Amino acid sequence: MEVWYGAEQVPETLREASGCGSVVTLGVFDGVHRGHRAVLARLVARADALAAREPQRPRPLAVAVTFDPHPVQVHRPERQLPMVASLADRLDLLATTGLDAVLVVHYTLDFADQSAEDFVRTWLEELLGARAVVVGDDVRFGRGNEGDAHTLEQIGARDGLEVDIVSDVLAPCGRRWSSTWVRELLEAGDVAGAAEVLGRPHRLRGTVVHGLKRGREIGFPTANLQAATAGVVPPDGVYAGWLVRSPGAGGDEVEERLPAAISIGTNPTFDDVPERTVEAHVLGRTDLDLYGEVVVIELTEYLRPMLAFAGLEPLLVQMRRDVVTTAEVLGVPVPAPIRPEDVTAT
Repeated sequence: MEVWYGAEQVPETLREASGCGSVVTLGVFDGVHRGHRAVLARLVARADALAAREPQRPRPLAVAVTFDPHPVQVHRPERQLPMVASLADRLDLLATTGLDAVLVVHYTLDFADQSAEDFVRTWLEELLGARAVVVGDDVRFGRGNEGDAHTLEQIGARDGLEVDIVSDVLAPCGRRWSSTWVRELLEAGDVAGAAEVLGRPHRLRGTVVHGLKRGREIGFPTANLQAATAGVVPPDGVYAGWLVRSPGAGGDEVEERLPAAISIGTNPTFDDVPERTVEAHVLGRTDLDLYGEVVVIELTEYLRPMLAFAGLEPLLVQMRRDVVTTAEVLGVPVPAPIRPEDVTAT
């Protein structure tokens, strides 16, 4: 999948009379949840259908136009809207949907001030050579969100642009799949429910930083991420999940997924951690040196709340229980206890 960061990176051949043109959709696609995937699947299918209908022309590219930052962060910065997925994660997820390209548009107040008609004609028709547009029936665009699905159909009828409106993208309960729903579930600590809406576990992404190194001293070495920079972080507690390393990071050519018990909070037993952190203890591993590495943490299931223990011994007993429960939830072998002297990572 190609990624174009701005209009200047879009190939001119896309909009030439003899070029392939495109089939386009638009949106933030925060989280790339099940509703997004329904629209994107229709988009790719529409590109294939156009190619079959007009075999004398090259197949049109299936292109998604996405915006960064989120429009709410520009128009209402006081809301401090957390993103379900970072731009990097969004692009990774979009690449799994069959898209040919994504155009990332830097969203500004000036960009937002263009009319709905100007946006369609300038960005979709002229820049991307759009032959068809596929959107959900809740689409909004243009100044003051004046444009909607009906606006697209009116412009399409005048300009010869095919418009495909995807309706009833709903969950079995009747609620529309949405990033707002994902945020609500995560704020309640329901990471399993969020995974159902997303169609995958919720991910946190961040750089592994130095902590107090207490974990390695007691036989539970952890990779620490600063919660403030990781994404939508659910409430304090202990979770089962996975620590994911990018291809090449661990010496492998493929993504490395490591089972982990994940602690979110400030460690009330010791009361010396001033900021919330996300700590992932990889089950059974003593040799991981992840400092400075960007990793992804996937949250699979909530295990228990964050508790303040009377001392180190009851804490260690509970942490061992957490490791056993995590292994059972993830379907991996229960590792042998780690002795502090066996930890070789720095």
